[in-house]
Amino acid sequence: MTPFERLHPALQHHVANSLGWSGLRDVQALAVDAYLAGANLVVLAPTAGGKTEAAFFPVISQMLTEDWGGLSVLYVSPIRALLNNQEPRLHHYFGLVGRRAACWHGDTATGERRGVLADPPDCLLTTPESLEAILVSTRIDHREFFRGVRAVVVDELHAFAGDDRGWHLLAVLSRIRRLAGRDLQRVGLSATVGNPAEMLDWLSSGSGRERRVIAPPPAPRQTPEVQLDSVGSLPNAAKVISLLHAGEKRLVFCDSRSRVEQLAVLLRERGVDTFVSHSSLGVDERRAAEEAFAQKQNCVIVATSSLELGLDVGDLDRVIQIDAPATVSSFLQRMGRTGRRAGARSNCLFLATGDEGLLRAAAVIDLWRRGYVEPVIAPPQPFHILAQQVMALVLQERGVGRRACLDWLAGVPAFAAMPAERVAAVLDHLVGTGTLFEDAGILSFGPAGEAAYGRKNFLELLSVFTSPPLFRVLSGQQELGSVHESTFYTSQDGPAVLVLAGRAWRAKHLDWKRRVAHVEPTDERGRSRWLGEGQFLSSSVCHGIRRVLAEETAGAGWSQRAVTRIGEIRAEHPWVSPDGTSLVRRANGEVQWWTFAGGRANAALAGRLGADRQVRADNLCVRFPSTHKLADAESLIADRLTGEVVAVPDADGIAGLKFGQSLPPTTAAAVLAARLNDPDAVATARREPMRVVVSDE
Repeated sequence: MTPFERLHPALQHHVANSLGWSGLRDVQALAVDAYLAGANLVVLAPTAGGKTEAAFFPVISQMLTEDWGGLSVLYVSPIRALLNNQEPRLHHYFGLVGRRAACWHGDTATGERRGVLADPPDCLLTTPESLEAILVSTRIDHREFFRGVRAVVVDELHAFAGDDRGWHLLAVLSRIRRLAGRDLQRVGLSATVGNPAEMLDWLSSGSGRERRVIAPPPAPRQTPEVQLDSVGSLPNAAKVISLLHAGEKRLVFCDSRSRVEQLAVLLRERGVDTFVSHSSLGVDERRAAEEAFAQKQNCVIVATSSLELGLDVGDLDRVIQIDAPATVSSFLQRMGRTGRRAGARSNCLFLATGDEGLLRAAAVIDLWRRGYVEPVIAPPQPFHILAQQVMALVLQERGVGRRACLDWLAGVPAFAAMPAERVAAVLDHLVGTGTLFEDAGILSFGPAGEAAYGRKNFLELLSVFTSPPLFRVLSGQQELGSVHESTFYTSQDGPAVLVLAGRAWRAKHLDWKRRVAHVEPTDERGRSRWLGEGQFLSSSVCHGIRRVLAEETAGAGWSQRAVTRIGEIRAEHPWVSPDGTSLVRRANGEVQWWTFAGGRANAALAGRLGADRQVRADNLCVRFPSTHKLADAESLIADRLTGEVVAVPDADGIAGLKFGQSLPPTTAAAVLAARLNDPDAVATARREPMRVVVSDE
């Protein structure tokens, strides 16, 4: 029996007749067989590779065969926009066989939510935060609502697994599994990742099912067209984009919201039909831009990584990357948005606006050509997520036993691996600080917990990430989006001018109490701020930069400008070794240890070397004060880098860990330290030979 023949007859009929398909793709056929055999799956395929159908065709088939009733399938996505984008497709697929799908997330209207509760759909499209909200709501019978759940499909699995939202998701699924009273079958969808088997083990935590990775060999395709150009500035990038590929649909990625807005303004000044998409735009503004872009041809949409995920914005001709993403995985996701038409080539043009972006782009391209993709690694020691989950369970169950709360969360491997005494210390701390109250082993909220997270403030418990202090920006009744409050910190005369949705706006009135900014259009130049956009680079990317600097040849696809500029940078760094570190005294007297170990490792090394010596670090090197001589730095490295080298978080870092205040101080510090450190990269930097060089550059 073929995989297609294993599908329920009603679904077979509609796949062949309503959809007009002649058969299943390889990834879909493999997924049908594995899912119907009862396995948990990770399905790997590029964007538009058929992953959605690979997950939902066997789920719908089993739903029909076993006559599931009520809410039985959860579809979980990391972003609301992807849910909105997928809803019409899933509504259609479920509707073909007389079933229903519906959305529930932060932007879902109250009336639609009431409809979901009154008559639950067969499939609910949602986020971990919205599932949490349902679980803790006093107005929803969560036991009744979730009792029929049998399957969970997690889209963009890699976006969850490498973040604390992944631990939150597993904890929520562990609680829903207990409510449903069955082993939920799980399907994770992702593009190319470096460690799919480990991701599947992570997703299957607490499940006794067989596990299968579905990753058929990719169909033969033309070699992607990857080019690198050095343009030197964002205005120059706008000029190149405006002159290249006229008549085509172009998706341009920037890795910060402020750069997205700046580039959109520059492109519009050059007469380019330009749209904007990022997470701080208002939902109506974002949807309008994405829908308009999907319907046009000669246009550009400038976006952050929010459009890196599988959001459908139509048939793209080109992907352009300003500078470079931090990972090969992100590059593959972005390039995978192109080349969907028969005979078309996937493509990506990197436009570097500075030397750092140029080297990072060259390194990412080099790693990709070598076949490297980063493994997805879950953040270690999520004690703060455990504390959050205990408090959420107190809300959910109106009080929960100390031992029972751990039973609810038994499906989370990181929690199960925590030493019992450290878990007890977390619970004791919550009780000792008045966050929780304990009576005969039953935990409820104490005065401090009621004030912080009780019924009036429970929204703080729904998400595991900290929201920055943002202002809503309104033009009349239209919500444009949000910006950081520091956008309005100004010592200049006159009102602040900001950029949002690719246009400039003058602030008319600031309501600091409600954090609302009322604005009007202006032709003045402005700026907007969002914090938290900097990032550490991994040791793999930094070692890639070292290879680029140490080699003498040009990479495939480099423009003459890129060849010339990288040649000049190489001449400025003649001492770079492809397989070792370099201790260099520069012409200005500064001593630098070029480890190329990455931001986390270098921070740990600088912390050990410079606790009292003002040693600084970046992604590529450790910098000593100009008062140091080469011999001093060399001795310091030899003397101080003994034993374990770890970064020690400061008080500000600990304060920034959401729910960190719910942990004993030593535990909170240990959590942050575990996330700041890269022991393998530190060990490599210590082990590699070190050249000592005096540079005239």
